[in-house]
Amino acid sequence: MIHHLDLTVADRERSTRWYDLVLGRLGYARIGDYEGDVPCWAPPADGPWRWSLGLHQARSATPHDRYAPGLHHLALAARSREQIDEFHKFLVTHDVTVLDAPAEYDYSPGYYAVFFADPDGLKLELVHEPAA
Repeated sequence: MIHHLDLTVADRERSTRWYDLVLGRLGYARIGDYEGDVPCWAPPADGPWRWSLGLHQARSATPHDRYAPGLHHLALAARSREQIDEFHKFLVTHDVTVLDAPAEYDYSPGYYAVFFADPDGLKLELVHEPAA
């Protein structure tokens, strides 16, 4: 089981505001700043997993490439297809870059997801699997 995941971002203040907005919409709570400068969020307490997501300030100006070694994308679990559809509307309303609108994918039966990007172009996904 994952304990935590830390992402490196170009502008921590900008990304902190963005993740506050986007993760907050999904019920994640800001749980503080690790070591005073790494903002962290945790998923809803009534969810199946407990883990945290943190942001670190980049030390390089090299942009992220999801096809180079490293993180390709981060998938977050949704409670339902309806949550994904509502979240997609929220993303559009808040000018978040939507990479792929909600759709069913062949990954597994009933796999339904929306893909979007954070301010640094990191790919995120909100997914619902009926069997999960």
